[in-house]
Amino acid sequence: AGKPVERITMTNRSGASVSLITYGGTLVSIRVPDRQGALGDICLGYDTLADYEQNGGYLGALVGRYANRIARGHLEVDGKTYQLACNEGPNHLHGGTVGYDKKVWRADCQEQEESDSVALTYTSPNLEENFPGALQICATYTWNDENELTLHYRAVSDAATVINLTNHAYFNLRGHAAGQITGHQIAILADKFTPVDAQCLPTGQLWDVTDTPFDLRELKTIGDGLALTGSNEQLGFGQGYDHNFVLSKDEGVRKACELYDPASGRIMETFTDLPGIQFYAGNMLNVPTPAKDGARYSQRCGLCLETQFFPDSPNQPAFPTCVYAAGQVYDKTTVYKFSV
Repeated sequence: AGKPVERITMTNRSGASVSLITYGGTLVSIRVPDRQGALGDICLGYDTLADYEQNGGYLGALVGRYANRIARGHLEVDGKTYQLACNEGPNHLHGGTVGYDKKVWRADCQEQEESDSVALTYTSPNLEENFPGALQICATYTWNDENELTLHYRAVSDAATVINLTNHAYFNLRGHAAGQITGHQIAILADKFTPVDAQCLPTGQLWDVTDTPFDLRELKTIGDGLALTGSNEQLGFGQGYDHNFVLSKDEGVRKACELYDPASGRIMETFTDLPGIQFYAGNMLNVPTPAKDGARYSQRCGLCLETQFFPDSPNQPAFPTCVYAAGQVYDKTTVYKFSV
């Protein structure tokens, strides 16, 4: 649309780095060491801006105003009904037809002794994608010498609205071009998950993970769970893991997940103060054109760990509310910590 797009790289003292672009607030590269100390890019992405514009897929993007699904695009706030775009079959997904993943954000950079930060700002007008209220957003990405990537979201609206922001990065700890993530091991610190129907919409229930493939409270090989897709109805609905896990109600930022790749030795821990985390195993991932470095991304070549309010929360009264009154501040933090 004729707007300049910037690429910004933050590099710490050890040489590990994070790169993002102002189009979509998109993470385009995360380079961290393996057990031998060799740096590798573990974030799926494209080489060119044109690829991000044309191929979509939300790779690395900041999504909103409401991440995940809203049934039938139906939204009610303060007694008023709003019809959102139904851009995934009969339902609304990730902010609609032109969500925040397709906006050009303003970037302000700050360098400090032990960390660098990029503050991305955008004002979403009232009724953009038919969401009520003009929403002022600041998403700050910070990279420090401990190989911690912190995503801090702050937003405030001039009218009651729903807010649910997340990042849709696809991770492969072996390297972005290394193929499937089925050999990764994952632990999600959740006793319950939100079951879905055939449209991957939550039923409104909370199910105990005990004695199910969703019991990931200790490290489990992802491929072992995916092997049950044909026999487990919930996995069948998502064609694999595509479910929201219910995190503890502890106050503040707490550990939610650990991801480990035995091949490289890389570990990624996720911390957040949000109530849920969507584990998506890349079941529908299929990029028909070469991605960055000539890589080919197909099913399960990357996975997402999206910290969030629960899917379809506006239509599920029993779920934690994502409705914010006029002037009420949305203030949420997620940390991805990398180690070996």
